[in-house]
Amino acid sequence: MLPCQQIDWAGVIVTESGAALMQPFGKNIWIVGGPVVSVAGFRYPTRMAVIRLAEAGLFVWSPVALSEDLRRSIESIGEVRFIVAPNALHDRFLLDWKTAYPGAKLYAPPGLRDQRKDIAFDGDLEDAPAPGWHGQIDQVVVRGNLITTEVVFFHRDSQTVLFTDLIQNFPRGWFKGWRAIVGKMDRLVGAEAQVPQKFRVAFVKRSIARDALKRILAWPAEKVLMAHGSPIHENGAAYIQRAFRWLLR
Repeated sequence: MLPCQQIDWAGVIVTESGAALMQPFGKNIWIVGGPVVSVAGFRYPTRMAVIRLAEAGLFVWSPVALSEDLRRSIESIGEVRFIVAPNALHDRFLLDWKTAYPGAKLYAPPGLRDQRKDIAFDGDLEDAPAPGWHGQIDQVVVRGNLITTEVVFFHRDSQTVLFTDLIQNFPRGWFKGWRAIVGKMDRLVGAEAQVPQKFRVAFVKRSIARDALKRILAWPAEKVLMAHGSPIHENGAAYIQRAFRWLLR
């Protein structure tokens, strides 16, 4: 394998240019692995999801780098109508997507409008789904965290919950040297994806976060998808309960 390649945890081969295959993850949902990005000296793989709504409209969650191959694959299944950044940390490729799909509506999570004044957003993500995906995708805004406010989604057709950074998991050996020590301390490496330690500490308003989590646990979740970790393919609700049991105490 060439140095510019990496294998996404869902099994997608990704090149340095960002070319990747769209893989089905359930009814009307696909996942795509993107190139590795560097944040504060740490390497993060990227992953996005594409959900096909009624009348072939596409909902793009946490978009990765847009390559020509990816663009052709996406356009073969429908028309991009909605692009969402699930938290203010996942904004790197938004402008490229908005430029490529000017007719799509771009939605911002809490805090991102002030952070990215160079982007003209069409709407804001709130606790109630926007009319364009109401009845097909549910959502909850998880507030009370000092690092970021994340919007968690639930795709009804595939019974998939989509987390972004609140749950993460990296393969053993992903981090090297002192970063491996930090990764272990931050709960980024383990047998199962967890809420990173820094996010746990940053939940200063736990009662608010707990209320949001109770709404998430009410979803009939079978699968769990995250931006940085191996997907969960069954018993999703039980997994989420385990991942957040420290918050529910």
